Amino acid sequence: MVSLFLRGTPYPRNKSRGRIAAAAEWSAAVVAQTDGLKPVRGPCHLEVTFVLPKDRFPEDHPHGTDLDNLLKRLLDALGKTVLREAPGKDGAITELRAMKRMVREGEQTGAKIRITDLGSNHSHPARGRASDH
Repeated sequence: MVSLFLRGTPYPRNKSRGRIAAAAEWSAAVVAQTDGLKPVRGPCHLEVTFVLPKDRFPEDHPHGTDLDNLLKRLLDALGKTVLREAPGKDGAITELRAMKRMVREGEQTGAKIRITDLGSNHSHPARGRASDH
């Protein structure tokens, strides 16, 4: 199991205005902070909570940055480190729980992640019974 808080400011997969380089800096921070971790080699469960700065919750977008876009950049970065040996890299994530929230007073922005290796005996969802569909 991998469990840690990734320090930095989470960014979505694409950034079209403002400081464009910040998105790549977040990816680099994720890679740097997860590079030495034991790799996951099979199906796994990911839990992530993005802790976002207050400016990511403007009046016209009060629920914050799109969660799917935050996940895309994070998963791509993890595919270069902790998931690099798993067949399909981030495709090995068979279960996912993701949340986002505004940073609290005195708290640092980033992402709390927990990756649990489900082992090679874990049932693959696509291989379920026909009646499951």
